[in-house]
Amino acid sequence: MPFRIAVLSVVLFLAIPSYPQNPQNNVEVENDLAHHAFYVDFARRGQIELRIRPAQIHIVGSDEERIVVRVGGRDGLDSRDVEARFEKHGNSGVLEITGGPRNDVTITVQVPKESNLVVRVFAGDVEVRDIVGDKDVELNFGALRIGVGDPTGYSTVKASVSSGEIDAKPFGESRGGLFRSLEKYGNGKYKLRAYVGAGRLTLN
Repeated sequence: MPFRIAVLSVVLFLAIPSYPQNPQNNVEVENDLAHHAFYVDFARRGQIELRIRPAQIHIVGSDEERIVVRVGGRDGLDSRDVEARFEKHGNSGVLEITGGPRNDVTITVQVPKESNLVVRVFAGDVEVRDIVGDKDVELNFGALRIGVGDPTGYSTVKASVSSGEIDAKPFGESRGGLFRSLEKYGNGKYKLRAYVGAGRLTLN
């Protein structure tokens, strides 16, 4: 009987699945971006969600398969508490940039050119360019400029402002006032959604 119990215990132990000892091993953090740029490898054709504090923001596509974050601006360069936190799950990831002074901060985020983007910013001057993929960008207050590339490359384009202007020359539209929006449909493969609460939206 003791032998049977011992064998059963061994079998049960071997049947228990093993789990990673460190559940946080897919998280990268840099807490002083003004003095140390943030680098993390990330393959093209993935999805990246960016949640960025108010600032002058440049989101730029690159041929490199990595994400790079740099901070500049008069007050930004003097700061020591602008933080980047990146959490990766397979071929998708979430990058959050927080902290730092209220004014005169410039944030540049370099991502693989072939990426699907989700961007959320409360306020600022935001530029998105050289990205080939889906784009879903929201800015509550400020100016948003998105380089669309080839306008025939999209299956759906939805752009709107609650108060302000839309300038979408590649799609033959320019409108101002309250609750302005445009929708376009085509035979391309990408989707574009852009929203500004109050301010200016430019698709170029």
